Amino acid sequence: MKRVIFVLSFLLFSWSVFSQTSPQQQIGQSQEISEADGIPVIIKHLPEWEKVQSDARLIKSQDDLRAVLGARPVFDLIDFEGGTEAVTAPYEVGKLLIVEYNTPQASIDTDDKVKQYLAENQQRNPPIFYRRIGNYNVFLFDGADEEAANELIGQVKYEKIVQWLGEDPFLYERVQRSYVTTLTEIFFATILAIISGIGLSILAGIGVGILFFYVRKKQRDESESFSDAGGMLRLNLDEASPEVSSDRLLKE
Repeated sequence: MKRVIFVLSFLLFSWSVFSQTSPQQQIGQSQEISEADGIPVIIKHLPEWEKVQSDARLIKSQDDLRAVLGARPVFDLIDFEGGTEAVTAPYEVGKLLIVEYNTPQASIDTDDKVKQYLAENQQRNPPIFYRRIGNYNVFLFDGADEEAANELIGQVKYEKIVQWLGEDPFLYERVQRSYVTTLTEIFFATILAIISGIGLSILAGIGVGILFFYVRKKQRDESESFSDAGGMLRLNLDEASPEVSSDRLLKE
């Protein structure tokens, strides 16, 4: 009898503890919880999350995904292994879904699959709007306004540091891009310096030439006229010889 009473008491205690567990504690299996209020960080990355918090749903598996958003073929491309989680919330422009992967490799792998799927199913109506942001793969379903959908997706910010497990596969591309950018800047800076040097040299040459011309002209104007004919009669073709008075010329 005492054993039965003990078992019943234990069950009642367990039920009371479970019933007092808050919804935030039940969601506590999320990868990252805010220390301030216990809300999963991924929910806070929803656009205007305070307004949609009550309608937001944390998703940990494909079954949860289909239960909340319905059966969609694109969900077959989302892998929840390795701690992947997602959050969805309804907006006026459509239903937003953010899938967070723990590694860039997994996010990029899903990104390639989704882009290929969307390229092969471009005639879907309504269309699926999609973008990869950091380790987030962001979807918008049941939306018709492309501009509004892209604006909403653009409000999603990935504010974590992306670290690669092993060698960064994009290291060569980044180094190459940096090298090309630096080389291009050096090339244009060199061309600009050469053109500027030539332009300054031309302007300086013109200035010195004009100055030399006026200095020499002033010297010629101030110098006395002379003749190299030695006092002999000569043609005054260069107008350098002084004029001879007609009174001193021989007459018939």
